[in-house]
Amino acid sequence: MQPKQDVIGVSDKLSLGKAIPLSLQHLMAFVGGGAILPAVLMGLDPALAIMCTGLGTIIYLICTKNKIPSYFGVSFSFITPMAVITAVSGIQAALCGIVAVGVVFAIVAGIVKLVGTKWIDVVLPPAVSGCIIVVIGVGLSATAVDMVLNNGTGEFDGLGCLVAFVTFLAAVAFSSFCKGFLKTIPILLAIIVGYVVAFACGMIDFSPVSEAAWIGLPNITLPVFDLNAILVIGPIAFVVIVEHIGHLLVVSNITGENYNDKLAASLLGNGLGTAVSGFLGGPALTSIAENIGIMGVSRVYSTRVFWYTAGFALVLGGFCPKLAMLINTIPTCVLGGVSLMLFGLIAGNGLSLLVDSKVDFSKNRNLMIAAGSLIPGIGMMTMGVSIPLGSFNLPGLLLASILAVVFNLVLPKEDEAGDAAGETAGEAVRKVAGKVADRAASETTR
Repeated sequence: MQPKQDVIGVSDKLSLGKAIPLSLQHLMAFVGGGAILPAVLMGLDPALAIMCTGLGTIIYLICTKNKIPSYFGVSFSFITPMAVITAVSGIQAALCGIVAVGVVFAIVAGIVKLVGTKWIDVVLPPAVSGCIIVVIGVGLSATAVDMVLNNGTGEFDGLGCLVAFVTFLAAVAFSSFCKGFLKTIPILLAIIVGYVVAFACGMIDFSPVSEAAWIGLPNITLPVFDLNAILVIGPIAFVVIVEHIGHLLVVSNITGENYNDKLAASLLGNGLGTAVSGFLGGPALTSIAENIGIMGVSRVYSTRVFWYTAGFALVLGGFCPKLAMLINTIPTCVLGGVSLMLFGLIAGNGLSLLVDSKVDFSKNRNLMIAAGSLIPGIGMMTMGVSIPLGSFNLPGLLLASILAVVFNLVLPKEDEAGDAAGETAGEAVRKVAGKVADRAASETTR
């Protein structure tokens, strides 16, 4: 775990003068890539998507009683299934699938609440959770590099690459050499530097800003019931649930807090936020890696910052389209420059967890867990491919998580001499499950 000195804790209060720039840092980091782009790809209103991220985050913070610092953006996992249902039955039917995703989250949250969370330490020990976190961070490397090299155009952009490099160096410099409050907002300062350089290079188009209205109302679209949409889009919830748990592990490692006992509330908050978003015509929501990375570099974990960020998103997306489009003028290469650092910090936290937990890689068992999860997961995520299973696609992160968990459950532990000894984790899980079942039976009898 990271040391807690020189940090702003989860429950710490901040002055308005500090909270606003910290929240703007989060807002600017996620809006383009974490809200507008995926919303456009799914045929949804980008301004409404921004509003829904704010609303969903507020719902999450209420459900978790302000104990877990996280911001919720738009999930990319639903682009393909949304396109399939929209082409056949229309966008309103596809929104029914988004609401169903929220319901699945709520059901899983109820199951976790019922069985408890003791299984987490057995199923997700440091050897497993550390590898999953590394997959999340390194797996996103291709996304960051694509943003840097191609600037969102699909072709190499030398000027954009230069701007991204300047932005990246600015982020490193602000994080390393600044002191006091400036050290907590290196990403915001780096984005400003990158934006100024991009503007000087003539890379920013302000026409969408001038065309957007100062004041507007959200473009709400109500869903219609569609069983096919539920069956196609609903199961994707399990992909996002795995991503949610992985991100929660990262947040836990960054803040030094154990959030195992809050998993049910966390899943419920994500589910209710997604259901409300889908009902209004918005996308499925998930915690955003960029914002987790910002917490890692700024060491500011106060949930108050996320309340302000959510409030800004709610107002900008729902009632002020011009400002939302202004933030959207931040070039992709600028966001790519800071993403190089943010995604690297996530991977670094996974490695830190493995080191701090003293995971012994001289043990064959731990090596197999790492090998079985890192290479398939990172390889598939960097290639941007999934394994098609009927109407369901198995992404790299989910496959890596399954392999790591299964290997942890079935491979025998080793004694000091390196020989297999003792019970497997799977046997330990069966013992825990048996105790849960016995407890449930005794309560039913009473």
